[in-house]
Amino acid sequence: MRLLLISGIVFVHVPYDPQTSPFLGTYGMFDWLRIFLGDSLFRVGVPCLSAISGFLLFRRGLDGFDYARTTRSKAMTVLVPFLIWNLSFLLLVYLGQRNGIGFGYVPDVVGASWRDLASHAFALEAWPINVPLYFLRDLLLCLLLSPALGFLVMRFPGLTLAVLLAYAVLPVPNGIFLKKSILFGFSIGIYAALHKVDIKRFDSQAGLVFTIVLAISVALATALYQYGPEFPVWLETARSLAALTGILGAWCLSALLTGSRFAKALSKGGGLSFWIFCAHYPLLVVAWMVWNRSGLDFYPLFYITAPVLVLIATVLSNAVVKRTMPQLYGLLTGSRSKSGKVPPRREAPGKQANYTPQER
Repeated sequence: MRLLLISGIVFVHVPYDPQTSPFLGTYGMFDWLRIFLGDSLFRVGVPCLSAISGFLLFRRGLDGFDYARTTRSKAMTVLVPFLIWNLSFLLLVYLGQRNGIGFGYVPDVVGASWRDLASHAFALEAWPINVPLYFLRDLLLCLLLSPALGFLVMRFPGLTLAVLLAYAVLPVPNGIFLKKSILFGFSIGIYAALHKVDIKRFDSQAGLVFTIVLAISVALATALYQYGPEFPVWLETARSLAALTGILGAWCLSALLTGSRFAKALSKGGGLSFWIFCAHYPLLVVAWMVWNRSGLDFYPLFYITAPVLVLIATVLSNAVVKRTMPQLYGLLTGSRSKSGKVPPRREAPGKQANYTPQER
């Protein structure tokens, strides 16, 4: 599911300015569609990816969890890629702004204070310069807190999840996290792993559950379109809750896809999905700069073509770097190119494979 979720996240970050805001309703149903994709449906990506990470981290239980080994491993698979991708983009932005390019599209780096520059570089207090990488930053925090989270979820599951759910959806301060839903999603994954939840029991109703989650996204997009861009508290809460329902919706979608001709290809997309995640935002910013200098003013054309071109560019660049510079590719993707292999299918002809949650 990572490849599908991250491809959807690309649509969340398609740039626009106040004159092309979807909440103006300039393009009617097309603007509603933008809100549906970017502010409703694909917002499920972050909590879903968090839940996957929490589940895989504790899939062997508390006894099989090695904190020291985990932190060493995640330093290479999460921290190093974060630093390389974010600092590289920061350097490019600095060089561009030194030459009068990029102001208004990204934060002012040349005139930033040391404190702001530290946040742009390391996401200490605010979004990193490569905005989507906040997920890696918050994921690192979850990993550092994982022993405490594992203990609390194991010993006091109901209370722990209730508190974290309230933290995720209510208008309370974020604290050390930039995106509160990441902590809750991560803990849901821990709960499913430690308490051996039979999440495959939803598979028999996967179509119905996915349809309900999709309907929730449609209803949310309609409300956001009506009230935006400034949302009342109840709608912000509903928006956060709807994103969390996507964890179950994505699982049920995986059940519908398992055994299809797309499943094997998707399962091999570990390195590609991470590459798309890290590279898409800088490319979208460049596309937006080129668009604004093109003289074209029909925004729907940009919205349709930019994500497609960015996805094509990331797929091609991923293949080139993977083939020509494998060591660099390993650093940039956290050695994910070897992940996602599905064991050979041994079922009888015509019988659906019984995939484990890890394989799915």
